[in-house]
Order: sequence, then C-alpha cells, then structure tokens
Amino acid sequence: MLFVAYATVAIATIGHIMKSSSKNANLLMAKINESVGRESFLLSRQIRMFIAKELEPYGIGSGQFPFMMCLLHHDGISQESLTRSLNCDRATGTRALNKLEKCGYVRREANPQDKRAYCVFLTEKAIHLGPVIRKASSQINDVIFKGFTGEEKAIFISMITRAINNMSAENEAKKALK
Repeated sequence: MLFVAYATVAIATIGHIMKSSSKNANLLMAKINESVGRESFLLSRQIRMFIAKELEPYGIGSGQFPFMMCLLHHDGISQESLTRSLNCDRATGTRALNKLEKCGYVRREANPQDKRAYCVFLTEKAIHLGPVIRKASSQINDVIFKGFTGEEKAIFISMITRAINNMSAENEAKKALK
C-alpha cells in the first residue's frame, strides 16, 4: 500500500517537473520533500477506504487485502516469508492471518522442512474469491494511473520502489542499532 502511496506522489510531480523550468522544478522538488509523508498517507488512506468498501461484503479489510493478494500469487508460502514480503512484523501478520483463517479464507499447516514454522494456503472459498480480489487491485491501479502515460507509470513505479527501498534500509539500519 505504501508503495502505491509514494508512487502517486512521485509520478504526479514528475509530470509537472518535466514540463517546468529548472526554477519551477526546484520549487516542486522542495514541495515534494515537505509533503511526501502527508501525501502518501492521504493516498494510502484513500486506497484503504476503497478496499474496505469493495471487500466489506466478504469480511476482508484493507489489512488483510495484501495477504490475500500475495497468497493468490504464492499459495503455500511460509508465514515468515509472507510477512517478510509484505514488510510487516510477525504480530501484524499473525493478526491478519488469524482473521482470514476465522473467515475461512486460509489454513495454516506445519512446514514440512521446519516443523516449528507454518505454511499458509488459500481455501476453496478464497480461491473462488480470487477474481474479486484481483478486480479490486486492478481498479485501484486504473484509478491511480488515470491519465498517466506508459512512461509516467514506469517512472512512478521505479521511483516509488527506490523510495521504499531507501526507507526500508534506513529503518533496518536504525533497528540494528538498538
């Protein structure tokens, strides 16, 4: 989710920067540095509201959505790998999976390679819900990238990925100092 939030801020600004003089570009870059957190928060909030509305009939909230998306692509992944790929802590992952398990969308089984760990599998109920989940994801992208050129989309995704990696590395470095 955060990826999409930062990406939206970056791509909207890139288009303006490309069309601006260097003086205006400097002013726009200063504006980005001041508001990237606020803008990404607002976009993330809008995405969460969209997901909540679309998936409410199925009992899936915005917190479980990324887990469902990941499992649709990697059914049977270890719980640890799942939470790591979504860049969340174990407690958050456990809460999300507990809710999905309670709703009948996932099941956990002991990992054959490590009996202390679990693998997460989608149930038939979740597999049948796959098209609804994918449609919601597609709609989010369609709305966010409305009016963007292919090049702007690619630049936006590249920049947001780099921003996420930068923040992730910084957070890991600070975590290591504790």
